[in-house]
Amino acid sequence: MASPKGSRSQKMKLPIFTRKGTLEVPSPTEKDWSKDDEDDWVFKDPDQEQDSLPQPYRMINKMVNSLFDRSWEIIEERDTSKKAEFRQTQSTIYQPLRESKLNAMPNCMDVSQDYVFIGGSKGFSIYNLHNAKQLYVWEKFKVDVISIWVTDLGSEILIAPVDETGIVRLFYFYKDGLYLIKAINESEDASKQTTCIKMEISKEGNFAAFLLQGAGDIWLDVYKLPKESWVKEVQYPQLAVNTKKKVRQQLQLNTPDSVTADSLDMDMNISFRGDVKLSLPVQIMKIKPPKPITGTTFKSPLEAFAKIAGCRGLGSGQNHYIKASQWEKREAILKATYKKYLDGEWEPEPISMATFYFLLPSRVIPMPAGVKRPPGLACVLGVHWTDHHNFFFYSLNRTLKDKVDPEGVWPCAAPIVESQLSPCSSYLVLACEDGVLSLWDLAQGLTLGVVALPEKCFCQSIHFLKYFLVHKGQNVYPEGSVKCHMKCVVLCTDASLHLVTASGIHDSTISLLVERPVKYLDEAICAVAPVQALPGMVLTFSRDGSVFLMDVAKSQIVCSFALPRSYSLAAPWKPVFVVSLHHPCFLLRGDHPDEIGSASKAEDIPNSIFYFNFEDYPLLENFSRNCTIPQASILNHPTFVQALPLEERCEKFFQKSIQNLAKYKVKEEEHWTRLRRYSLLLQKEDLKK
Repeated sequence: MASPKGSRSQKMKLPIFTRKGTLEVPSPTEKDWSKDDEDDWVFKDPDQEQDSLPQPYRMINKMVNSLFDRSWEIIEERDTSKKAEFRQTQSTIYQPLRESKLNAMPNCMDVSQDYVFIGGSKGFSIYNLHNAKQLYVWEKFKVDVISIWVTDLGSEILIAPVDETGIVRLFYFYKDGLYLIKAINESEDASKQTTCIKMEISKEGNFAAFLLQGAGDIWLDVYKLPKESWVKEVQYPQLAVNTKKKVRQQLQLNTPDSVTADSLDMDMNISFRGDVKLSLPVQIMKIKPPKPITGTTFKSPLEAFAKIAGCRGLGSGQNHYIKASQWEKREAILKATYKKYLDGEWEPEPISMATFYFLLPSRVIPMPAGVKRPPGLACVLGVHWTDHHNFFFYSLNRTLKDKVDPEGVWPCAAPIVESQLSPCSSYLVLACEDGVLSLWDLAQGLTLGVVALPEKCFCQSIHFLKYFLVHKGQNVYPEGSVKCHMKCVVLCTDASLHLVTASGIHDSTISLLVERPVKYLDEAICAVAPVQALPGMVLTFSRDGSVFLMDVAKSQIVCSFALPRSYSLAAPWKPVFVVSLHHPCFLLRGDHPDEIGSASKAEDIPNSIFYFNFEDYPLLENFSRNCTIPQASILNHPTFVQALPLEERCEKFFQKSIQNLAKYKVKEEEHWTRLRRYSLLLQKEDLKK
């Protein structure tokens, strides 16, 4: 509502986009910039210039606009509440099938093969996944275990618990024997004790990396694991028996401190073999965070290029031709320009953390010349540090005496905040600070695409899904290998959930699965876990303790899982759970809230692990058992045909061509047969005449 243009009291026309008041230096962060409100400008377009309304029309205009704004807010609130009610009322709720009561609080747990490993008070315990029978307890630590990593190596299992002091120990579990390999970072001097923050073991168990922190510094230690020697030493223990400690360890085995007749059955089939000393891991590399970029000492660009031997480190930004005086001038200009923002107390910068993966040989990461290794073994360690733009590649074919230089560098446009490697080690996703995700196919050496999250959405975690198709309204896994196709879900810091799909090089999309909560903040998603036993399904954990199973293809809630009424989800913002990769089940920790406050000791608090099996629920039974479809049933599916490897696509093309040619020959023979019959009929007619 405005008065018509052409009034005598028109404003004087000024240049387009002239701002009122004096110009100021903008703040360094874009979020602090003022919005382009109408009040900040004299006018926006001289050709559409309008006069302000006189009273009382200005008041009426404001009231009408306020009424429209308020009505729209009410509509959005009602729409949000209806969606929340629909999710709560429509989903089927399933209860756990089994409860396992524990004597101590479980701080962490993991699943491998048919075993459950639970870290708790002064050690960890091993349970049978199917009947929840306790098989063994190790409680010889001085403090509690806060995290545990378990790696499945086929017939063996590597166990790495980390206690409250940050000490990580490596155990070897083979058949019915448990062996302690080494305490990686344990030190007799308490002042030199380091803390393990993160660790990673290669897929085949040949390498391990530990992120350690101590004395205000942080670094990455990489070890080569003598896996082949361990197998021989446990199969022939007489070759690895430590004779000096044999008698003492045998006494410990007969009467272990942590094992009592009440807690274990008499027919326990797992024993600790302390008399067998396994070969120790060999450290091959120590990686430190990248050094800050400073002024160069090179006198010419040729010296800078000569420093890069064999293109190693090219792209890291360390070898440049910028003088120290140039850095100082730029810093002085920055401080003078943004003086009012830079003055004051600054918090110390946090220590840079590392994210790292063991990568297999591929077209992006070739095997070094002259190195022969069986296929499927890691050859490169990929590392990126917080607040840094680069993703580094370090060769594993080295010793501790060799100089630690990256063999390759992938620079990004913004600092990398999150990344994830697919379970098959073929795909890599890099999420940058600006919300851009880079999708890489390492096996084929291709960039599958670059997608951007919505505005003000920043990546919190990435979770890969096993590639699936929708066939006749049902999610299915295609048989055989699928190349250049990937799917993953991205959880953002605002609790929104997105699905990222890449099909080929030029077809990458991102879609919204769950919006960020606006009114009901307790519905915010805090954790996500893919369910490999159910195609296209993920578990979502909310702050209010709700656990939902979502179909990402339809963006719908299939069902929900709930604990018994007397129990609640332990730490809903950080739930303790684990989803099995080989079995259709997941485990969830639950606490008894009524007895937590009345318990005098932590040992008296009742804790339970609840077991959920997808195949035992009527709604999910069909999804779990009919999740794979033969290639012959979906050959006409356009997405599936493009997902096949090139060799199979060519073979199917030739087969189809041969089939079409055979059909053409059959039709041609039928045609000639009809012509012969027709000619014979004509001859008979002529003879009759």
